[in-house]
Amino acid sequence: MSRGRLESFSDGVMAVAATLLVLNIVVPSLKHGETLIHALLAQWPQYAAYVVSFLTIGIIWINHHAAISRLREADRTILSLNLLLLMTIAVLPFATALFATYLREGHGQKLAAGVYAGSFLLMSLAFTALNRHILRQKAHLLGEQLPVERLRQIEALSIAGLAPYAIATAIAAVSPYATLIICAAVAVYYATPFGSGG
Repeated sequence: MSRGRLESFSDGVMAVAATLLVLNIVVPSLKHGETLIHALLAQWPQYAAYVVSFLTIGIIWINHHAAISRLREADRTILSLNLLLLMTIAVLPFATALFATYLREGHGQKLAAGVYAGSFLLMSLAFTALNRHILRQKAHLLGEQLPVERLRQIEALSIAGLAPYAIATAIAAVSPYATLIICAAVAVYYATPFGSGG
């Protein structure tokens, strides 16, 4: 399959996932005596989860483009791994809504935080598998051969998110707020020149 078709389909899935995130932010209905500013501020978990998830999808879109642009063409295994990655991205709006809804509830918030961070972990695992497969097993499909040092740098950046996401998933059982902070820190890291390899 041509690289263009792969990128177009992937871009579409990621764009829809990013757009669906905002549907969790609704116009608040005011309770008796409540001001609009108070009602808006009370929705801070929706805003925080939205920003972290949108940044994460945006970053994976940038990294996905970099990985796919190295290819001359894609084979069936690359397409299958790419579909697996897209499946993990498509579930992020649900995981984000779940987390934002239950973060301040008296029950369910730890499980919701685990699902949220676990979704990021699955996405990171899927991207790492796709990226490694392209760089190692399908090097003959690359547009140009990369130096070994550059290969290691790209793989290291890809793997760097796995440990924090695993920690964020595990720590959800103790503190959902710590889970949110770790996921936000990963997004910020990958948005910087250090995390982008730039």
